[in-house]
Amino acid sequence: MRAAHPEYHCRPVPPFGDPQARLLIVGLAPGMHGANATGRPFTGDFAGILLYETLHAYGYASSPLSRTQHDPLTLRDCRITNAVKCLPPGNKPVPGEVRNCRPYLAADLATLPEGGAILALGRIAHEGTLDALRLRRRDFVFAHGAAHDLGKGRALFDSYHCSRYNTNTGRLTPAMFRSVFDAIGEHLGKRAS
Repeated sequence: MRAAHPEYHCRPVPPFGDPQARLLIVGLAPGMHGANATGRPFTGDFAGILLYETLHAYGYASSPLSRTQHDPLTLRDCRITNAVKCLPPGNKPVPGEVRNCRPYLAADLATLPEGGAILALGRIAHEGTLDALRLRRRDFVFAHGAAHDLGKGRALFDSYHCSRYNTNTGRLTPAMFRSVFDAIGEHLGKRAS
């Protein structure tokens, strides 16, 4: 990838946002021409469109757009990370990659304060989060719109991933995505702007 695109980031993509955030969003992996190129999660690719528009509507983002890691976008009380930190072969993570990145995700999750919320974007992010927290998957079944009590006031919220496939097919609509953010807002005591 680096040979074809020497200007791309092509390294592990670090988390982005407020290190003290009460909302931690866990995505899947850097997109080939998105975070792999820009070095910032959900920046420069289609999946970031709905995500950043929604974060802005709920007061978590300073702008509804994220095109490059050098734009002025900032996150408030929100941080974004991925279950897999590097671009996976074929743009789809395999279990070994999720396992290899688990310690990094566990470190991201360890910073979440009591009363905080985790938003898992898709089943792989959901399962990766549970594995990093050393929780049994069968006790926390993935379903769009589901909320799971993790103890200490923390909750795990599930959403279908905001990928082009899911939004173009209607599997995930903006209204469905906002309903998850409404539930998160209720948990955190925060409403849409």
